Amino acid sequence: MKAKGGFNEKSAPYILLIPLLFTLIIFFGYAFVRSFYFSFTNYNMFNTPELVGFSNYIGMFNDSKFFYAVRNTIYFAFIVTACQTFGSLLLAVIMNQKIKGMRFFRAVYYLPSITSSVVITLIFMWFFQKRGIINFLSTVAEKYILTIVAFIVLSVVCHLFLNYLKNKKKIEIKVNVIFLSVLVSLIIVFVLVSFRLLPIYDVLLKDTVWLNTRATFPAFLGKWGIPRPLLSIMILNIWTTIPTMSLIYLAGLQGVSPSLYEAARIDGANKVQQFFKITIPSLSNITFLVVTMGLIGTFQMFDQVAIIGSSAPLESTITLAYYVYNSSFPGSGISEIGKAAAAANILAILTLIVVTIQHKLSKT
Repeated sequence: MKAKGGFNEKSAPYILLIPLLFTLIIFFGYAFVRSFYFSFTNYNMFNTPELVGFSNYIGMFNDSKFFYAVRNTIYFAFIVTACQTFGSLLLAVIMNQKIKGMRFFRAVYYLPSITSSVVITLIFMWFFQKRGIINFLSTVAEKYILTIVAFIVLSVVCHLFLNYLKNKKKIEIKVNVIFLSVLVSLIIVFVLVSFRLLPIYDVLLKDTVWLNTRATFPAFLGKWGIPRPLLSIMILNIWTTIPTMSLIYLAGLQGVSPSLYEAARIDGANKVQQFFKITIPSLSNITFLVVTMGLIGTFQMFDQVAIIGSSAPLESTITLAYYVYNSSFPGSGISEIGKAAAAANILAILTLIVVTIQHKLSKT
């Protein structure tokens, strides 16, 4: 069957895809072929490419910066992806509750994702200074550690007790259970602190160096540990990516049938059992998407390392994506396009392998 214009209906979609296919072929396909070719050459953008075989790959594996780049990239990819997946799922479950003002909080939670990456990174660099807010908050946390623990424990106990009264004893509680639990816990903690039943420790203001250091965490792992500057970037990245991933999970939660939860409640399943037996299995496809997007995004992480720049030692923050950039544009040095292309190919292969393994595991 042919359309009025004379085109076969089966060929019409391909005709509409021509602009996209042209873009993919020229800017991605051709670029990949050129990159693959340059990886076997000695080229600095000014000379004529000279074939050198596998010299770029061999020389790269003898480069200490490449070792640090691979280490940092693997740590960054797996830790950030795991944290952002778990955090976004929990945030989506919270935002899916029918609570007054939730639309406002959904907008607030999403703000980090739409704010400029440059601005966010510069703010976080200020937070992680030696006398920044991170060290201040960690000092306060250590000072009031018993008070914080007591508040958390009391909140959980109050929440469980109020739910018991509401569900088992059929006592009507008009106020929101979570709000009431927090309020009661605050009052109890305030009384305990006022009568000095909860001690407050005298601690010195922490002066942990987060950025301009080669220290790793944990320290006993030495060079195999997570560099402290990279850890600060991880915290930044997790905070900025969780809102976006939570929206994807939230859309998935909207598609889970309420009848499943109703049937589970009738069978006596509590909230935790419903979460692990209904919510997580129902969102398996969403989880695969979120993990895949997270892995690809974290393997390509570049901008935050570039913005931090000389504020941290290069080996403590360099990733494979930044290694490619640094080899291509080394400042006052001579660019090494061949080595940069080889590193880019290894980054692409590493990303493909990890995503393929993740795809295979998700199907088992």
